[in-house]
Amino acid sequence: MSLIKVNRCGIKVQDLGEGGAVLLVHGWPDTHQIWRHQAEALTASGYRVVAPDLRGFGESEKPKKIKDHSLLHHVGDLIGVMDHLHVDRIHVVGHDWGATIAVLLAALRPSRVATLTCISVGHPRAMAAAGLRQREKSWYSLLFQFQDVAERWLSENNFANFRTLSRHPDPDPVIGRFRDPDALTAGLGIYRAASPPETLLQPSAPEPAPPLIPVPTMGIWGSADPTVVESAMTGTAAYVTGRWTYERIEGAGHWPQVEKPEQINQLLLSLLAQHPATSNATLPQAEPGAPQKAIEPSAEVGPGYR
Repeated sequence: MSLIKVNRCGIKVQDLGEGGAVLLVHGWPDTHQIWRHQAEALTASGYRVVAPDLRGFGESEKPKKIKDHSLLHHVGDLIGVMDHLHVDRIHVVGHDWGATIAVLLAALRPSRVATLTCISVGHPRAMAAAGLRQREKSWYSLLFQFQDVAERWLSENNFANFRTLSRHPDPDPVIGRFRDPDALTAGLGIYRAASPPETLLQPSAPEPAPPLIPVPTMGIWGSADPTVVESAMTGTAAYVTGRWTYERIEGAGHWPQVEKPEQINQLLLSLLAQHPATSNATLPQAEPGAPQKAIEPSAEVGPGYR
């Protein structure tokens, strides 16, 4: 693991193997470790794996201000990590909030993305369009807006509410990290920055057209996912102009990469083999430890409900 300074934030990154590069982007409440099964399979198959801890999570730095946890800060972090590692184009795989971030990376910087894989969560507009059933399943997003209240609720009775809400397949390491109050608050920063209560309201004026995804894209959803309805994933097809494929994983919950790792690995390896991540350009070499340029945080990305 190395610490890369991007956008005035230190990002811890696991960089393994050689070959075509694959960026693995975790969501809440995880770290790069959630990809352990995929990292092993990908490196064994001749790929380079780049798996960061997002800002606010794991061993990466944890900004105090909510605005510093915006989705575009995360996108800028990933671009900065790629530049620092001299990676021009990369396969991007995201899960949960990491999938939302991956969607924005592919839509805003498509020349840097060879393929996109969204696990459990797709395009934010598809999530918004999934309607009342999705909003009901995402009720906790509103709870998470209440600082201190959410932290107390999640952690009381030895994190019993966290266990029940998340149904995480490997909760103990998460709880171990979240026993640090600062880590728990930082982990909720992405909800507070990217999914404020205002996103539940209908816009009063027409919004800019949502960014489309021009790269080959695969959506993966587990049939037993308790927090995301299927249409929130399948609806992503409307925002993809590249090749779209959809894979429904029977019996999997919100973490198919942990619950059904062999099936997910097979799907990833098949997609990656069809679309090699060859470079189109040579990037300038980054100075070791030099801060990397962010995507402008004021850019419009549109709402989602997570």
